[in-house]
Amino acid sequence: MGEIADPVQLKEEGNKHFQAGEIDKAIECYTKAIKFSKDKKALAVIYRNRSACFLKKVRILYTLQAYIKHIIFLHEFNSMSSIDVDAADIKALYRRCQALEKLGKLDMAFKDVQRCATLEPKNKTFLETLRRLGAEIQLKVMIISVKIHIFLSKTEQHVSREDAGAERIFQNNGVPLLVQLIDTGKPDMILAAIRTLSGMCTGHRARATAVTHTVGISKLCSIMAVDNEEIVLATANMLQCVYDSLSGGDKRNYGKEEALVLDSSKDLKDILLALLEMITSKKVSGHGRDQALNLLSKNVPRKDKKNTDNTKALFTIDHGLKKILKVCGQVPDLPDQLPLTENTQLIASVLLNKVYDDLRCDPERDNFRDICDEYIKSKFDPNDMDKNIHAINTLSGLLQGPFDVGNVLAGRQGVMEMMVALCGSEREVDQLVAVEALIHASTKTSKASFFISNGVTLLKDMYKKTKNEKIKIRALVGLCKLGSAGGDDYSMRQFAEGSTEKLAKQCRKWLCNPTLDVRTRKWAIEGLAYLTNDADVKDDFVDDEAAMRAMFELTQSKDKTILYAVACTLVNCTNSYDKKEIIPEMVQLAKFSKQHVPEQHPKDKKDFIVRRVKKILKAGVTSALTVMVKADNYVLTDQTKEMLARVFLALADDIKDRGTIVAQGGGKALIPLALEGTDKGKIKASHALAKIAAVSNPEIAFPGERIYEVVRPLVSLLNTERDGLENFEALLGLTNLAALNDKLRVKILKEKALPEIENYMFEEHDQIRQAATECMCNLVCCKEVQDRYLEDGNDKLKLLILLCGEDDVQLQRAAAGALAMLTILVPKLIDSTIMFYHLQTGQWLEIIQRLCIHDNPEIQHRGLVTVFNMLDADEQLAKKLIECELLEILTFVAKLEDNPKKQDAINAARACLSRALDSGLIKPFSN
Repeated sequence: MGEIADPVQLKEEGNKHFQAGEIDKAIECYTKAIKFSKDKKALAVIYRNRSACFLKKVRILYTLQAYIKHIIFLHEFNSMSSIDVDAADIKALYRRCQALEKLGKLDMAFKDVQRCATLEPKNKTFLETLRRLGAEIQLKVMIISVKIHIFLSKTEQHVSREDAGAERIFQNNGVPLLVQLIDTGKPDMILAAIRTLSGMCTGHRARATAVTHTVGISKLCSIMAVDNEEIVLATANMLQCVYDSLSGGDKRNYGKEEALVLDSSKDLKDILLALLEMITSKKVSGHGRDQALNLLSKNVPRKDKKNTDNTKALFTIDHGLKKILKVCGQVPDLPDQLPLTENTQLIASVLLNKVYDDLRCDPERDNFRDICDEYIKSKFDPNDMDKNIHAINTLSGLLQGPFDVGNVLAGRQGVMEMMVALCGSEREVDQLVAVEALIHASTKTSKASFFISNGVTLLKDMYKKTKNEKIKIRALVGLCKLGSAGGDDYSMRQFAEGSTEKLAKQCRKWLCNPTLDVRTRKWAIEGLAYLTNDADVKDDFVDDEAAMRAMFELTQSKDKTILYAVACTLVNCTNSYDKKEIIPEMVQLAKFSKQHVPEQHPKDKKDFIVRRVKKILKAGVTSALTVMVKADNYVLTDQTKEMLARVFLALADDIKDRGTIVAQGGGKALIPLALEGTDKGKIKASHALAKIAAVSNPEIAFPGERIYEVVRPLVSLLNTERDGLENFEALLGLTNLAALNDKLRVKILKEKALPEIENYMFEEHDQIRQAATECMCNLVCCKEVQDRYLEDGNDKLKLLILLCGEDDVQLQRAAAGALAMLTILVPKLIDSTIMFYHLQTGQWLEIIQRLCIHDNPEIQHRGLVTVFNMLDADEQLAKKLIECELLEILTFVAKLEDNPKKQDAINAARACLSRALDSGLIKPFSN
């Protein structure tokens, strides 16, 4: 074959080898033919044929990725050579298009097939390839747009561009393309598409409506049902954005288009129905179920109780109450149960509680209770133990949620008997469910009394006889709960002396055992949460640093149902719960009438509490609290937030410990607690923030933009309903913030703190008055504050000068500083018609003179600066000042020898004399 030099014969040989499947031999023949061929048309055909050989090799060896790329390159080269020879060679063009597509060069491939389609417009292969490549290019462009949009959405300075980008994607048929991204099934593509759709829906009702109808609520729910936590969270966030926009979160004025997007009630109802369907579907993952329940918790209850429309709660009861109860009743140890996470049943209980609290009248509550009663009764079956434990587990869910409902149902005939029967069952799962139900049922003291007389023996038997650690620990927690029924009342101990300490010791032992699963160790913390009502147990627990560290480590586990028990334990150990004020006269009256008088445990006195707080801090409680605050809202309930705020406040009580709290991130963690939660919890967190802001550098304690979030909580404490200590420390914190920059000062004024600060300057309490004046001294740099001093008919300037005459040195210092600043910044304030009048009619001149001869160098300096400003502002006023004894004071101070401690005052006095000399008010001494 090597001797053949005829290109036509070589081409024919190559064709035979190609048809026989001998691709390598065919390539060899075509390569030799190219070498000897002189005819351009024949050469183009040979190149094209060799290109077909390379393409054939690609299809055969598709698993060898590196080799394929090399072959494709050769194929592309051959096609280009063929096209160079004959630009109208349509087969060569199409083969090059195929090669470019394999290389990922879609735009170049599209141009080639476009030329092919132009040359042969009726060729179906070309038209189909043209359509397919066009769609792929459009999808690729959309992926790039999505990535840019996500990048911009994470960059605060591009907020305006983010919305413009969302609108551009929406207008350019972006939603269907994003749906195609979702349909690829690739997690990163799904995530990118969902996040982009979220951005498009946020705060824009029209786009949210269009996206909802294009994508479909059922499709969104199916995405949220997958077993991928990141995708589930992103989809839940998108549904929340849609719901917010449709329910009034969009404040835009649509003009003529308003009618098109005005009524969103049907879409909102469809979303609620879809979420209710999700919570009992076996196709939904545990994470998806959690987020469905969480979305219902956020959107069903009224945001404002003053709003009388609770139709969403009633709708949820009618269409989904039994479904929520079904989730509560799931027993993971049984077969054929719904997929759940560690948190699912607690979230369901929280939802039940929120829906029940949203009801407005007794008939609505009766209906809720009747549906629950009917559901639980329907599950009791003497022949089916699985149904019975489902019913009891449902009751546990109610007892953890709307307790009043669960309490009533627990008292129904046969329910307690069923619990006792299950406790004696041979199946361990029956015992587990029954013991947990007994524990939840004994929350109220009245119920606990029933169990103390009827259930203690049962729990003791279970604890002693069972070999299952899970049942043993639950039985122990039941005993712990019953033992703490008297709270912190030392005279109301339920068990014999030393029994609670033994129970607590066993709980600590289980807590420190890493071989036990998290759920079992969680029950140990539950037991300690009850037992730490006893001061002996508190002391033993804080002395066991290993137990405390083990508890703090568990707060970082995935099971966040542990947070409430940890918070309870810490509140008990720090004694940060509310305490009733003991009035001696009332105690005597109670004793006389033979009423019970609560007694304080000797170890609940101040010095014991301080010792416990120090030990807890040393064990690293601040870091644990910081982790707990970051938990999702559906687990971190408002009650838990309040308890965390109480603990923080107790920890920050000693000024020496505040630096430790800041160093471990406590300052940042307190901000969300001060902005969200119960009213009492927000006050406690705000007070803790005030304590930190009062003595720390705010820029270190609250780095970055967080510092601006501190202002509102501190201003909330400037209220007559708050106690004096809260007022005082809030004013100190605001003083520190106001000293930093203008932006913070403006923020304080925007929160309407100025009138309150002015009011506290009249306060009878010396320290509060001093703190308010210091805060005002730092705020006078703001023009709004200066304008208030210039208003006609107010005595603010008069008050400031009178405060300079007070005996309190710190108060004088603050008032003199404010006066000096004002006379520099607001020259109009020293207008002769205002200041001259006051100097004539009051003791103001005497007060200013006293400032100039004050023993404190700082106060003296501020007084002399004020005098200089007066001399510089008005000639008549300057003349009045020089004619009085002030000239002697200035001369005396100016003649003093240089002294580092008093140098600022001496220089200010010399400046005053120099100014008076320049004005001709005095003359230099001459012999």
